[in-house]
Amino acid sequence: MVGAGAILSGCKANDKKSAAGEWSAEDIAYLDEVADTILPTTAASPGAKAAQVGQFMTVMVNDCYTERDQKIFREGMDKLNDAADKKYNTSFMKLSPQQRTEFLNALDKEATAYAQDQQAKAAAEQKEKKDDDEGPEPHYFRMMKELTLLGYFTSQVGTTQARRHVPVPGRFEGCIPYKKGDKAFA
Repeated sequence: MVGAGAILSGCKANDKKSAAGEWSAEDIAYLDEVADTILPTTAASPGAKAAQVGQFMTVMVNDCYTERDQKIFREGMDKLNDAADKKYNTSFMKLSPQQRTEFLNALDKEATAYAQDQQAKAAAEQKEKKDDDEGPEPHYFRMMKELTLLGYFTSQVGTTQARRHVPVPGRFEGCIPYKKGDKAFA
């Protein structure tokens, strides 16, 4: 077959090691705990840990993030743990659920302020922007939070138990009654 070498060369495994590297079971458990603090189990639905969001995050970081963003995410895991240790004199994993929530709420406010600052800087530097510029660096917690939401609400648990799931939609109904507190449709 003409060109078989070209076709088969496209099937080789990627030898290039990602900046995120290998993920340990402890890393995944750690990400599950962060995600479960963001989206905890409630009476109405299971939390992010039940949806295995930690594993989802590792796949997304390795397969979809640039090397720069992979590095930010991995270093962010350490920064989050170091900040918890600095504030509470213990690692994030050893914090109580209330302390975790309080800590991540403060970190979320920091990430929001950081994003606003980065946007202002980017707007000021727009004139000097190069084509190969990746843009402002994202905050590591913002990345974790976005992956938590994406992983949870695209999982089977998030779609079928946290939202009203209609596996095969029927006829079009333009006006469906909605009461406050009803789950959104998936």
